[in-house]
Amino acid sequence: MMNFLVKTIANAGALAVAVWLLDKITLTGGSTGEKAVTLIVVALVFGLVNMLVKPIVQVLTFPLFILTLGLFTLVVNALMLLLTSWVADKLDVSFHVEGFWTAVLGGLIISIVSWALNAFLPDGDRAR
Repeated sequence: MMNFLVKTIANAGALAVAVWLLDKITLTGGSTGEKAVTLIVVALVFGLVNMLVKPIVQVLTFPLFILTLGLFTLVVNALMLLLTSWVADKLDVSFHVEGFWTAVLGGLIISIVSWALNAFLPDGDRAR
């Protein structure tokens, strides 16, 4: 449970960095508190998309991973970010990613920031 919470907070932070750096990834809302709640909701959606959909896509596109020496991961991450944007739209959450190339760059930013945050945030599994 603690690990899930840590990963959600890391994803929210990574999404916030992507929103801050890229004009075409938008998070609209009123106050800072509302934006923070929206980021947590989007991070939960992003986590669910990555947990449920990403493994299926990775298995189906495994030959492309081999052929591109893993670079196809950028495309899969972009697709997961676009899917998160679509789900957020359906849930009436004010998060939007505009365009595939923005999603590729956003996915790269999110991956790097999330990795860095997970390295420094406490993790219940490492404490044992």
